[in-house]
Amino acid sequence: MMFRSAVTPAMLVLFHVAIAAGAKLLSGGTMIAFDQESEQLRVIRGGSVLIEGDRITGVSDVASPLDTPAGVEFVDCTDKIITPGFIDTHRHGWQTVFKTMGSITTLADYALRFSALLAGLYEAVAAGVTTIVDHAHHTWTPEHAAAGLRASVDSGARVFFGYTFQNSSAEFGVPEQIGQWKELAAAMTSNLTQLCIAYDEWTSNPTGGNTQAVIDLIKESESLLTTHHVEGPWLLGNTPQDLHRAGILNSSTPTIISHASHLDVRGASLLRATNKHISITAESEMHYGHLHPTSHLILDQASLGVDTHMTFSTDILTQARLWLQSARYRVYQNTLDRWQIPAQNPFSVNQAFLLATRNGGLAVGCKDLGVIALGAMADLVVWEGRSPAMLGWTDPVAAVILHASVGDIAHALINGAFRKRDGRLLDSRYYDEVQDRFLASAQRIQNVLKEMPLPPQEGNFLTGSPFGYVMQVDAQRGEGAGYGPNFV
Repeated sequence: MMFRSAVTPAMLVLFHVAIAAGAKLLSGGTMIAFDQESEQLRVIRGGSVLIEGDRITGVSDVASPLDTPAGVEFVDCTDKIITPGFIDTHRHGWQTVFKTMGSITTLADYALRFSALLAGLYEAVAAGVTTIVDHAHHTWTPEHAAAGLRASVDSGARVFFGYTFQNSSAEFGVPEQIGQWKELAAAMTSNLTQLCIAYDEWTSNPTGGNTQAVIDLIKESESLLTTHHVEGPWLLGNTPQDLHRAGILNSSTPTIISHASHLDVRGASLLRATNKHISITAESEMHYGHLHPTSHLILDQASLGVDTHMTFSTDILTQARLWLQSARYRVYQNTLDRWQIPAQNPFSVNQAFLLATRNGGLAVGCKDLGVIALGAMADLVVWEGRSPAMLGWTDPVAAVILHASVGDIAHALINGAFRKRDGRLLDSRYYDEVQDRFLASAQRIQNVLKEMPLPPQEGNFLTGSPFGYVMQVDAQRGEGAGYGPNFV
């Protein structure tokens, strides 16, 4: 099947935005820049960022540099904080339609029950997420796969669309999916969306024909690869060792191993030796119960992701904050368990900020993403420093990581073009149309899902590990308080 991207209202909007996207000077703000030589954050107060086309061409410590090009658009950022856009290295974008349907699910529920993309991508952009790695495992039919890719292009976000190869049906298995992937790749014209590869059978089918075909495609295309890795009692595989045996880690292919829950020492050593990355999805791993007991030991090869945002936050700021405090908790606990008093804080806001920005760029193989530096991609977020939550800040990194909310985002630029300005997504008319279509779809699909009972958690999980008792904690006294009524 050949993919032909129809001209949509969103595409016309992007076309006109691109034409209008001349040079811009973000002037007078406090920048969280990156010093390439020291590899440290650099705060510039009252400075400016010059954007020409899709690149940052000037970073100055004055608000109005003398060599500013004629005709540049001045954007007043006085009292504001300018940061790189956040990078989400693991998301399932199509699941937006199931929002609030999984508030008390576990990973076992999700695997057994939960098997609207454009609205979700708009939501991410509004929250300052400018780059997304979408592990798109909705490739059940050619139509589903093509629609997901088309939505990614239409969104105006920078999307690494990880087409998932899986045996969806007898008629549309991995060989047919690889054929469609090649057709889609040949037809791609977007400079923001990249077609990538997602595959989860490195352990279950290490030497099979499908796996070898995916390996051949990876080598041929050198496209980014993403996979899920959850071990411990989950036994879901896709370890760094499995990928190494398949010849993936030693290649130049950017590789993101999502979750890496229960990563062991050998796997961590392989990631460091081959410069491959994990994606920590802090809220997801706590919500579902696969946890992240060793992820704080491999942060030099880590980035952050959102995962199944149908059940919780869709922004990377929340993930950075949750991960910062949960990593602190884990390290503090180690000291307290030895009956000692912590002598220092184990994890800084600077490091959490880097996980949300630069480390994401490194994970996708793009050193020019996630930083404010000369020559970097102009993906930027401007924060309102005089909001009630931010008022009085001195340290801009701490202000963003510990005090800001996504409601404090004034502007978001992707590839040098405004995608959000003055607190509103651009071309709200088209977004309103997307909202109406999305809500109609969500109601229809959620009505079907409501009729599906949660599977019983008895006996053994899919991989053979037994289900175990989990203590239920309540905020109310008395017998039977439990979860309370279900408002789905």
